[in-house]
Amino acid sequence: MTRKYIHKIAALLTCHNRHIKTLACLDSLFKAALPDNFAVEVFLVDDKSTDGTADVVEKKYPQVNVIQGDGNLYWNRGMNLAWQTAAEKLNYDFYLWLNDDVVLDQDFILNLINDYNNAGDSNTIIAGACKSEKGNVTYSGYRDLKKKKILSPSGKIQECEYFNGNVVLISNEVVKHVGFLDPVFHHGKGDFDYGLRARKKGVNLYVASVYVGTCELHNNLPKWCNPKYSFSERWKSFRSPLGGNPKMTYILQRKYMGFFPAVFHYFTIHIRLLYPQLWTKRIGNINS
Repeated sequence: MTRKYIHKIAALLTCHNRHIKTLACLDSLFKAALPDNFAVEVFLVDDKSTDGTADVVEKKYPQVNVIQGDGNLYWNRGMNLAWQTAAEKLNYDFYLWLNDDVVLDQDFILNLINDYNNAGDSNTIIAGACKSEKGNVTYSGYRDLKKKKILSPSGKIQECEYFNGNVVLISNEVVKHVGFLDPVFHHGKGDFDYGLRARKKGVNLYVASVYVGTCELHNNLPKWCNPKYSFSERWKSFRSPLGGNPKMTYILQRKYMGFFPAVFHYFTIHIRLLYPQLWTKRIGNINS
């Protein structure tokens, strides 16, 4: 009697000081239905949390591979560490990016695998779309780097140019061609870069046919461009990995949009830092 092959998925997450959200995400992941002959192993980077995240995860889910960070990884480098750790352990069939603030639908893996099969090519990435509690699309794939046109699920897979990294299914075939996340990106932009880089290498990029989970949009006015804060406070935030991150934006746009657009946006983002009241006034006029 031949033994059935088990398709293995490595779920990759990184976290820092929000154990309630992290546990909610893991709860939804472990409750998710799996296709026949599929198994999931979880790799979680705890980037030196001080709220006991690693302890509570290990207590509730001892099967999770918890990897300790140095406190300076943030999203992109934390996810890269989780990914490389998983790949060193086993040659997984799929790698699943997950943001730890996503609450996943019970059938999300079934739908992602079904969409992957419908794509008909192993050299494929499926980006899952997330919605808000009100049902609006928050994170997904995009059609155009300049216009940032976000795609809502349509009932069938749709081609995209790049994507948010909240829920992404990547086949091992893709990893062979594209590799891992680029560690030059500290926090953000690494997910955009990976999709754009993969597409240039001939990888098929699709948005999932249906929503895969709930994740609220982080649309609060950033500190670095909020006129309520002093310039020194804005500058400190601006230069942090979680802030405006002008260097990372320049690197991304230089690679995929060209030198002049990258320089132009590098200039204008500094104008926004210096004169944030002009931006907030413009937003107010648009919304009025």
